[in-house]
Amino acid sequence: MNVHGGNVIEISRQYGLPANELIDFSANINPLGAPERVKTLIQNNLTCIEKYPDIEYRHLHQAIAKAHQCDYASVMAGNGATELIYSMVRYLRPKRALLLIPGFAEYRRALQQVGAEIIDYPLTEEAGFQPDLRLLDSLSSIQPDCVFIATPNNPTGLMPDSQFMQSLVEYCEEQKIPLIVDEAFIDFLPDNRGLIPQCAVTKHLYILRSLTKFFAIPGLRLGYLVSGNTAGIAGMKKQREPWSINAFAALVGEILFDEHAYITATHQWLKSQQHYLRTHLSAFPELTVWPPSANFLFFRCNRPDMDLWHALLQHRLLIRHCQNYAGLDGRYYRIAVRSEWENQRLITALQQVFAHG
Repeated sequence: MNVHGGNVIEISRQYGLPANELIDFSANINPLGAPERVKTLIQNNLTCIEKYPDIEYRHLHQAIAKAHQCDYASVMAGNGATELIYSMVRYLRPKRALLLIPGFAEYRRALQQVGAEIIDYPLTEEAGFQPDLRLLDSLSSIQPDCVFIATPNNPTGLMPDSQFMQSLVEYCEEQKIPLIVDEAFIDFLPDNRGLIPQCAVTKHLYILRSLTKFFAIPGLRLGYLVSGNTAGIAGMKKQREPWSINAFAALVGEILFDEHAYITATHQWLKSQQHYLRTHLSAFPELTVWPPSANFLFFRCNRPDMDLWHALLQHRLLIRHCQNYAGLDGRYYRIAVRSEWENQRLITALQQVFAHG
């Protein structure tokens, strides 16, 4: 079974709990819900289901290119960022890939499908779960032909140092190493544009973005890839299965970048609730909490005798255990930042768990 957050149906079936009673802190989805204009757009265009979408998704690609002021030929939309991870790996066919761990599981699964040798580069707790310039030394000795890195990282939520990232981009460009930077959560950081502007002057940098998390449309599935390697983008489009993006997702993607009021409201909610959760979680001596940059928090439970996942499930709260992430064990957890009342309920439940545990 693929282990990801948001698997409410499976958990409710396995533990005999009503799915509608579970509050899901395991999936990092914006609790504001999809923008109202998205719902109206779908309701007003129900006849889309009677026609094939444009196989080239021209309007969607134009909207993405316009939003990032980049070349139309540099953009490829996908059925979530996950489809694009697999598309890239199938196109690049790396023989040896470097993965920073802990990290998103689908990089590994995609690489395994093409038989790539995977070199794990551990992000250790002693180093704050952050990469530094020692990674460049490792790249020099390992000589991989593909590197994956997430900014911010999933599950730690930490953002690498910007100067380090610049050095990494320059090194990989000089050495002609494909560098895949997963920016799935960067929209939650209002002051960070990410690395897409650098695609105009690079050929080996690939940027992954997701629209699923920020705009709360996981059921639609939509993400995109940007790279200065336009020949590579064209090659991936040629290899892909046709119509992988449904008509509603393609239509919605054309308007999301103009949802300025929603974007502002999301940043205001996150600033308030991220601070609330971090402050209250950090107050528990039983927990060690790392500073969040996006819409989720990563922490360690310092009570080795306690299974926090099961304890909170008794309170109908589903959090993400991180024991299946390479490099982590059962002490580590991740929680999404949710609405004010849901976050308060989580803190209350933790108080009760630690008082009686």
